Amino acid sequence: MRALLLLPAVLLLAGCQPEPSAKPLTPEQSAALKPADARIAGLYEQACKSCHTVPDTGAPLAGDRTQWDTRWAKGEDALLNSTIRGLNGMPAGGQCFSCSPDDYKALIRFMAGRE
Repeated sequence: MRALLLLPAVLLLAGCQPEPSAKPLTPEQSAALKPADARIAGLYEQACKSCHTVPDTGAPLAGDRTQWDTRWAKGEDALLNSTIRGLNGMPAGGQCFSCSPDDYKALIRFMAGRE
């Protein structure tokens, strides 16, 4: 009976455990990732992949949560604004001339490892 009384507390504490720490990706691991949606995958290949899989560009590697988590913490709207306006070495719109705001959001979620 006592064990049954402790069960809810154990389950509650288990749900409060922090997410496991993110591990850095290699450029090869990042380059192997692909968005699940075919249209978004095409946009990613065309406009994002050439920078977001190469460390020397300064762009955070696609799928590498160690590089994206602090950016993600700013919120999707802030990331969307940075994408549309450009930031540091990234040109406005990230060179995606056919991307809508929803496309950018999907691309950001994918690259941030949130897809």
